[in-house]
Parts: sequence; structure tokens; C-alpha cells
Amino acid sequence: MGGLISQQPAAAAEWRSHWPLVLAAAIGFSFHSVVSNAIGLFIEPLNAEFGWSRAEITAGLSLTAFMTVPLAPVVGAAIDRWGARRLALPGLVLTAGAVASFGLASGSVTQWLALWVMYAFISLSVKSTVWTAAVSGTFDAGRSLALGLTLAGTAVAQTIVPPLAQWLIADFGWRQAWYILGFGWGALAFITSVFFLYGAHERTRERAKDPRAKAPPVLYGLDLKEALRDPALLRIALATLITMFLGIAVIVHQVPILTDAGVSRESAALLASLAGIAGIVGKITTGWLMDRFTSGWIGGFTLSAAAIGFLLLLEPFRTTALIVVAMIIIGYSTGANFQITTYLTSRYGGMKSFGKIFGTMSILVTVGAGLGPVVAGAIYDMAGSYTPLLIAGIPGAIISGLLIVGLGPYPEWNEGRVQAEA
Repeated sequence: MGGLISQQPAAAAEWRSHWPLVLAAAIGFSFHSVVSNAIGLFIEPLNAEFGWSRAEITAGLSLTAFMTVPLAPVVGAAIDRWGARRLALPGLVLTAGAVASFGLASGSVTQWLALWVMYAFISLSVKSTVWTAAVSGTFDAGRSLALGLTLAGTAVAQTIVPPLAQWLIADFGWRQAWYILGFGWGALAFITSVFFLYGAHERTRERAKDPRAKAPPVLYGLDLKEALRDPALLRIALATLITMFLGIAVIVHQVPILTDAGVSRESAALLASLAGIAGIVGKITTGWLMDRFTSGWIGGFTLSAAAIGFLLLLEPFRTTALIVVAMIIIGYSTGANFQITTYLTSRYGGMKSFGKIFGTMSILVTVGAGLGPVVAGAIYDMAGSYTPLLIAGIPGAIISGLLIVGLGPYPEWNEGRVQAEA
């Protein structure tokens, strides 16, 4: 299964020094995930009040995806140059307002999509690249687990947001629910980032002020042009596109999928939380394993496992017990996906141009996450069920796992681990 990596003393030292950074990054990333995990709970209230179709309600996710595609590498380059903190702090404030603004929807589809355009542009400053770049540039021996815990933020959101949004909508109304989610969660992310979000760029600036300090390590790896031709990174990219398309489609529509299967709305929200908990376990477990083994079998098996979950949600397999099992499997697999992508990108591409490379990789993440929900909504509008989506998900999950298997050993960027004397 690959060679065991013996870096545990170094990993422990990294954690003692930098665990607050992981905490801040996890909370910040959870805030970026609030909208995608909440929108499924708003489908019925918006349909009831405005008569919008499910495709129209979720179209903003696709609009966000296509708007951010050309700008993601630009954001990555900005992170490489200025660091995550300078983008994240103002970005969190503006994104909180953008999320809250969904509560201002007037019934016009044009205005609804305009609100999504604003959100898409503003939220670039708090996308995954911001948080993963800060953590990846700080951790080496313990990088996979650190990324797993950082990206567990989205699974925390997946766990908390559905029942929270259901309660807020039921007790306060859907408009107030948007206001509370935006300003409440955004405030928590902003406060923790103010105190703890100090990545490699910030430490480099502090080190430059101290004449006795050693020079910062030189970061090595592929540049963007080399990465675009690298077979391993291309396979990771395709697997990511497929998995994000299927995974986010199911996550966004999981409450309607479950209610169509006869589950009550309240129980569906709780099952969505169960999938979120499984996602947290998936990120942490996968992160722990990938810090110790170099084999693609870990990531490949994890991604392919979602096929079992899709199968169990189909007739005649689904029963109450198997629906619970299916949501756990899908949550585990989907939750670990982004962690697998981020970690493998940092290992196979190196840290020299991580912001640009992962910014480009995140285009596929965004496209998959944007197309999945609206395609799923269109499938339901045309077929009257989500069965075609679940059937297509079975071979899709298997293919994405096979792409990760057999990537080979990680490149040795040994020279990047040596600090030059000042």
C-alpha cells in the first residue's frame, strides 16, 4: 500500500506551533460552505412564495461557478504574492453581507441571479485556495492531516447548517434565516482569522524584521505551465471534476432526495447532518492515512465508495436503515474528496506555485460544484425524480476513484525543505 512515512516528530512540532492557524482556516472555510449547504432548505420556501422551479433556485450556483472560472488563477497568484490574510479579512466582511443579501429577494429571477453575481465575485476572497494555501505553506510533515482538519470546516457546515437553516426558516422565516447565517457565521470566521490566520507569507514578513532570523525556505515545485502538462495532476483534476459534480449535486438536493423517498423534512435535515459528520470523519481519517502512506489506493477507494451510497438510495434497495447507511457513505466519500485533491496537488505540484496551480485546479472544483446542482434540478424537473442522477453517479464515482489509483510515489521536493542561512 505504499511506503510508511516516518515524519511524526516533525509533524508533532508543527502542530504545537501552528494549530491555531488550522482552527482559523477551518472556520473560515466552513463559512464559504454555508450557502451550498443551506440552499437546499430554501428550495421549498422560495418555490412556495415565488413559484420558482428548482433549476431556477439553484441556477445561482452555476452562475457562481462560471463567473469564478476565469478569476480563480488570478486569486491564486494574489495569494502567492500577498498571502492569505490580506485577502481573507476584508473578504469575510464583504461575503457576510453578500450571504445576508439573499434575504432581500423580491420575486424577480433577474434580481435573484444578480444577488448571486455579487456573491460570486465577493466570495472569491474566501474560497478554498485562501485557506489551503495558508496551511499548506506552513505544514510539511503533518500537511495532510492539517488540510483534512481545515477542509473539515465544510463538513462541519454540512452537519450544522441543514438543521440550523430548517429551524431558522421555521421559526423566523427564510429572509431572517439568510441574515442570521450571513452575519452570524461571518462574524465568527472574521474574529478567529483576525487572531490566528498567519500563514507562510505573514511569518516571512515577521522574519524579515528580525536580522537574527534565518532566511525563509525557498519553495520548490512545478510552475503553472509544467503543471498543466503533468499526467498525475491531470488525472487528479479529472477525478475532482467528476466527484465534485456528483457530490455537490447530491449535497445540495439531499433534503429533496430524502423527502421524495418518504423521509420527513425534519428527519431529512438530521440525515444531512449525519452525512456532514461522516464527512468530518472522512477528512480526518483520510488525512491521517495519507500522511503515512504514499499510495493512491487510499484516495481511490474513498472516492469510489460513493457508488455504494448512490446504489442504496435507489429502488428497490432503499429502506430506512439503508438510507442512513447511504448518507454516511456519501458524506464520508464526498467529504474526503476536496482534502484528497488539495493534498495530492501540493505533493505532486510542490509549493513553488501552489496558489496558481490550485487556483487553476479549483476551476474544475467550481465548475463541477456549479453544474451539479442545476443539472440535478433540471433532471428532477424533467423526470420527476432524482433516479437518473443516482444511476449516473455509480459509474462516475468508480471512474473517479480509478483515476487516483496508481498515481505513483510523491515527487521529492527535498531542496525545498532546507533553509538557507541568512
